[in-house]
Amino acid sequence: MTTLETRLRLRRDSGRKLLMPYLTGGVTPDWTDHLRALADAGADAIEVGIPFSDPTLDGVTIQEASDVALARGATTAGILADLSRSRIEVPVVVSTYANLALRGGADRFCRALAEAGVRGLIVPDLPLEEAGSTGAAARAANVDLALLASPATPPRRLREIAERSRGFVYAVSLMGITGEREHLATSAAGLARRLRSVTDRPVFLGFGISTPAQAAAAARDADGVIVGAALMRRLLDGADPAATAGFVRSLRAALDGVPAAAAAPADAGG
Repeated sequence: MTTLETRLRLRRDSGRKLLMPYLTGGVTPDWTDHLRALADAGADAIEVGIPFSDPTLDGVTIQEASDVALARGATTAGILADLSRSRIEVPVVVSTYANLALRGGADRFCRALAEAGVRGLIVPDLPLEEAGSTGAAARAANVDLALLASPATPPRRLREIAERSRGFVYAVSLMGITGEREHLATSAAGLARRLRSVTDRPVFLGFGISTPAQAAAAARDADGVIVGAALMRRLLDGADPAATAGFVRSLRAALDGVPAAAAAPADAGG
């Protein structure tokens, strides 16, 4: 089976800037219709959040989406069952907190992801020092565990994160939580450049990317962008799948206007 990383590398190396929209699983009765619409609108992968009652890294919009999904009765098993039935062509990357991912054992959770057709995993509150067993379980299930780096990550740790990550590296653009912002964080470009200097693995910038213009600006230094709160705000305000797809098409169009970034150093790790 082709891994998530292989697919993302092939697309990036063709000169394409990568787009990964975020969608909270179970947030509406028709959430898988939104999933399919995002895939058709030009997403290269889709991040699906499994809602958790205490999403410490998320801002008000994603917290609201999680609350709505949980109130509707969303569960990990139910969301994975929905994904299994959907089987879209675009790779799905599940994100959730360690309480949900590890409580029944990483092996069991990663096997369940694979059985549902999921290709990647993000666990934002999983420390690097505790990621070894989860990474091994993910690899055994052919699921890529992507790790996060922040603007405050020191050089040695940044390199280790890049080397141990699979699929891509998630560059958190600012020291803060998710949410829409009027301006792209000034720390975003520097972090993306630092990561790309130590790895050839795809680097995605996320947190606070809210508009097509911001996505294009972020992609000048990164291989791709992750857009969550801005999309979920539209969905929570009543946008139907056609409308959420329209927003993703606007992001795709902006990214398609960004030249490919210079190649990473030939001796880069990863």
